[in-house]
Amino acid sequence: MDISVQEKTFAGYVKFTSWSIVAIIAVLIFLAIVGG
Repeated sequence: MDISVQEKTFAGYVKFTSWSIVAIIAVLIFLAIVGG
């Protein structure tokens, strides 16, 4: 059973999710500073 494709897909999904969380946190911090 070859799961290399699933592993690549999962790795890409994890990376995308991580960057999404980072981006959301950055936006919230920016709004908190600007909206003060």
